[in-house]
Amino acid sequence: MKGFDYLQEQLDQMKDEGTFRELIPLESAQGSRVQIKGKEVIQLSSNNYLGLTSHPKLKLAAEQAIKEFGVGTGSVRTIAGTLKMHEEFEQKLAKFKHTEAALVFQSGFTTNQGVLSSILTDQDVVISDELNHASIIDGIRLTKAARKVYKHVNMESLEQALKETQNYRKRIVVTDGVFSMDGNIAPLPDIVMLSEKYDALIMVDDAHASGVLGNNGRGTVNHFGLDGRVHIQVGTLSKAVGVLGGYVASTQTLKDYLIHKGRPFLFSTSHPPAVTAACEAAVDVLLEEPSLIETLWENTKFFKDGLTKMGFDTGISETPITPILIGDDAKTLQFSDLLFDYGVFAQGIVFPTVPKGKARIRTIVTAEHTKEELAEALNAIERAGKELNII
Repeated sequence: MKGFDYLQEQLDQMKDEGTFRELIPLESAQGSRVQIKGKEVIQLSSNNYLGLTSHPKLKLAAEQAIKEFGVGTGSVRTIAGTLKMHEEFEQKLAKFKHTEAALVFQSGFTTNQGVLSSILTDQDVVISDELNHASIIDGIRLTKAARKVYKHVNMESLEQALKETQNYRKRIVVTDGVFSMDGNIAPLPDIVMLSEKYDALIMVDDAHASGVLGNNGRGTVNHFGLDGRVHIQVGTLSKAVGVLGGYVASTQTLKDYLIHKGRPFLFSTSHPPAVTAACEAAVDVLLEEPSLIETLWENTKFFKDGLTKMGFDTGISETPITPILIGDDAKTLQFSDLLFDYGVFAQGIVFPTVPKGKARIRTIVTAEHTKEELAEALNAIERAGKELNII
């Protein structure tokens, strides 16, 4: 069918530049090792921080929910798609996050879109870190609010933006808790201090902090002892929690408003029973098995130390997200392919996901990895790095 020649030209150019990538299907369950193209490799590209995607308690909860409630709900939440378990899970999640209420969306991406697009008008302004996640950026694009972008984790730049926007009805400062490409943690105490000084709302996206930072994985707000001082916490149920979905934890007022005005919530079928039951079981695991988070951080230190000793540039990472900075897009993808040959699955991240010249292999260790697996991965990374003259 004709009509997409202009798109094919762009794809052909990507192929010429060595940046075109096929989707890579896994042939096994997610884990510290996975099977791809008939080959078992060490997985270093998954967000499965705690290994909960295959945790026995989550699997059992999902199986029981299917037997009792079926595989779907058949409706949106606001018509006939709210099961009792949906409300019970949200109550448990709010208690876990130390907030008054919580509301679950279909994904972390739609949560950011739903929150930002519904609570801001042309009388308001949103102030965003320049390296915030794409879902935050797209959520801002859906609003009629004015927007200011401050330099990455630069508090002088943030304060300047706050000073320049004092005439708006409402100002909301939005930041990732952990930045997904660099692995650094937002300076949340300083952000809260400035926002309180200038009477601004605060919204934190804890996608990569949920289950990783804070007591039992409650996130960056709890990690910094700021419970009750951040107006909106957004998170995902698809990474460390191991299942699917996103949530907003805040006040009952905001929850009620989003139920009536949040378009992704209003116009999407609710989560299947198996998903909701598994998510609830995941919160129980976070509370009952803190050793998983301890192991995650032990593995993180072991892996980071290994990369540093070899001479790799891992940037400003402070979390299990550890980028191996390379710069050139094609060379980064070549590095990724070579790692696969040596038994490690670590995807290259290139433009437009990161800026030109900032290409990297983004690695994420998990609680499931053994020290032996991580040592094996480090050996493969060192071999590939020397072969490509990266170290």
